[in-house]
Amino acid sequence: MDHQPKFFENLSGAGKAIGVLTSGGDAQGMNAAVRAVVRMGIYVNAKVYFVYEGYQGMVDGGDNIVEVSWESVSSILQVGGTVIGSARCKAFRSREGRLQAALNLVKRGITNLCVIGGDGSLTGANLFRSEWSGLLEELAQNGKIDAEAVKKYAYLNIVGMVGSIDNDFCGTDMTIGTDSALHRIIEVVDAIMTTAQSHQRTFVLEVMGRHCGYLALVSALACGADWVFIPEYPPEEGWEDSMCVKLSENRARKKRLNIIIVAEGAIDSHNKPITSEKVKDLVVQRLGFDTRVTILGHVQRGGTPSAFDRILASRMGVEAVLALLEATPDTPACVVSLSGNQAVRLPLMECVQMTQEVQKAMDEGRFLEAVRLRGRSFENNLNTYKLLSHKKPDAELPKTNFNVAVLNVGAPAAGMNAAVRAAVRVGLTEGHKIFAVIDGFEGFSRGKIKEISWGDVGGWTGQGGSILGTKRTLPAKYLEKIADQMRTNNINALMVIGGFEAFESCLQLSDARSSFEEFKVPMCVVPATISNNVPGTDLSIGADTALNAIVETCDRIKQSASGTKRRVFIIETMGGYCGYLANMGALAAGADAAYIFEEQFDIRELQANVEHLTEKMKTSIQRGLVLRNENCNENYTTDFIYQLYSEEGKGVFDCRKNVLGHMQQGGAPSPFDRNFGTKISAKAMQWISKKLTETYRKGKVFANTDDSVCLLGMRRRNLVFQPLAELKDETDFVHRIPKEQWWLKLRPLMKILAKYKTSYDVSDSGQLEHVATLRKEAETGAI
Repeated sequence: MDHQPKFFENLSGAGKAIGVLTSGGDAQGMNAAVRAVVRMGIYVNAKVYFVYEGYQGMVDGGDNIVEVSWESVSSILQVGGTVIGSARCKAFRSREGRLQAALNLVKRGITNLCVIGGDGSLTGANLFRSEWSGLLEELAQNGKIDAEAVKKYAYLNIVGMVGSIDNDFCGTDMTIGTDSALHRIIEVVDAIMTTAQSHQRTFVLEVMGRHCGYLALVSALACGADWVFIPEYPPEEGWEDSMCVKLSENRARKKRLNIIIVAEGAIDSHNKPITSEKVKDLVVQRLGFDTRVTILGHVQRGGTPSAFDRILASRMGVEAVLALLEATPDTPACVVSLSGNQAVRLPLMECVQMTQEVQKAMDEGRFLEAVRLRGRSFENNLNTYKLLSHKKPDAELPKTNFNVAVLNVGAPAAGMNAAVRAAVRVGLTEGHKIFAVIDGFEGFSRGKIKEISWGDVGGWTGQGGSILGTKRTLPAKYLEKIADQMRTNNINALMVIGGFEAFESCLQLSDARSSFEEFKVPMCVVPATISNNVPGTDLSIGADTALNAIVETCDRIKQSASGTKRRVFIIETMGGYCGYLANMGALAAGADAAYIFEEQFDIRELQANVEHLTEKMKTSIQRGLVLRNENCNENYTTDFIYQLYSEEGKGVFDCRKNVLGHMQQGGAPSPFDRNFGTKISAKAMQWISKKLTETYRKGKVFANTDDSVCLLGMRRRNLVFQPLAELKDETDFVHRIPKEQWWLKLRPLMKILAKYKTSYDVSDSGQLEHVATLRKEAETGAI
């Protein structure tokens, strides 16, 4: 769809006042949302007010509602919880309380509210809005405000953002705080695994989620737990026997530990609670295993927000201000939410009703319906978990006589092992024999290939790097040897997990089909690289882990700069020619500038950045952070920029530089990368099975069409298989990047939040969508 870009310069907030509050339970990332609302509000010349302590502060008024400045939200991006406080408020539930709240807002001219909280907080906001004109009339009758004020402040606009670690709100893929809570859970699981392995123990982990099993389900998927209990999907009758059989089978396979994850709201099919203690007692009584319970509790709400949550909250905050500026008296209250990687606006009450329907379905025992109502993503998580955690007896598996080879190509990326594990297990379930290739195409040419079983990939999800080994070598110089190996091992399909090299490799094999019959087999590329530079996908496995490593380091560096004052850090990130890590790292770390190859810059821009930092040093925020992609410009190197800043900033600030290097490739994979890797790889293997059946004729596989060599990528809101031949035109092969990259649209966001004047294309914003439409779109290919 071609449309003229629509820029928000036409939207002015002059004369408008926006109040921002956080309500209900706290969640990591709320501060990033508050910061974005304040800065975007000030940027468009609106007045912005903090409402301290949620609705309680709105009712109490006085010092609880304060106008804020740009600097008021400095240094809160990396802080967990909410700096403006949150409280449960009984008073706001009564009309008298809401009357007082309306008076406090009108006194300050606030008719735009941005509410960050769960469904209870947002429902309260909607009720307040529907009563607004009646409340004002009552205040006028009581002589508290005059008729002029009733007219002037006749309408209240409300935009919600969902801050909740449980991810229990329908209409958005992820709520603010969910990803960070998963980080806390996975950190604990990874730590527990080492001690459990030492002592051959079983651990029962209780995670939050009174009404929603998202955290339990996704963490079970991310750590390969043996069993998971969630409220939406109670175990079948006789689960006690099935679970104990599964645990003892795993022990018999030489697995030294068992992990069972229990959501705090877990129930059986009769709606009776299943507690972590009950599960522990069962394991001890039936199996005699040494078993321990760990209740994670409020640890999950704590700590610093992940890179994902900071970017999500910053995008949502800016979108919320745009929604308030565009709101009319007829616009229903909306929530800003995430679908795929798109920010969308949805009618608030539609989402709340859908969320309440899930609970109703659970209360009435309609559990399959509850899972469906949770959305496509939740359903996919559940199906993938069931597929990968329970090995069917060999007698029950189909036998296809197909051999599928799995290999890693390119630089290591966290999450590759999770992808290999999923491919192996789904392949075996589909009835194929799976072969693992060691050390990429170089290893393939040397015959480093072996059959791999279900148990061989146990415990792989949490491992960083590439266990199979990976090389950047392309197959072109080994074509004959690789064809020999494929013939010798009778390989009928290839699954290549890797970065730009994986894309190029399969193109080379596809081009060589005319010379080698062996390459006329289905091939699927699964994108895995920290650089996120693979054509045909918005995200690659490994990029999230690298982004978190960058942001964590930037936080520490900022802390050091804050201590010494008047210091600017120049930080070099990896990424080849792709500026994804530098740009998104800058957005998540609150940097002042990010230099990338995709947006050419000259000495004038460097000069302007230095002047901008000089001005900043006159304020109370006396530190600077500048990110530079390693290949953004061959002449303006990190050393050059460091020397330029040092010279130009003499007497005002001093400079330090930091090259992050290979630490960005290492570390345990983030929860996002474990799950993305697992789900995308499982889907790729199912596609391979389908293609093998379609291309099997007269006793052999013969795949010679373009659509038999595909890349599985995430595009906007869906997972899509795209023939490599079609992706060629979208690729800049010299610089190894796609010609168009979605995240460049977020670049102005970073500049706005760092106080630069810029233009921001809001063409994708502004349409209020409906939950039903969103659901229909997601049915086709959601993650």
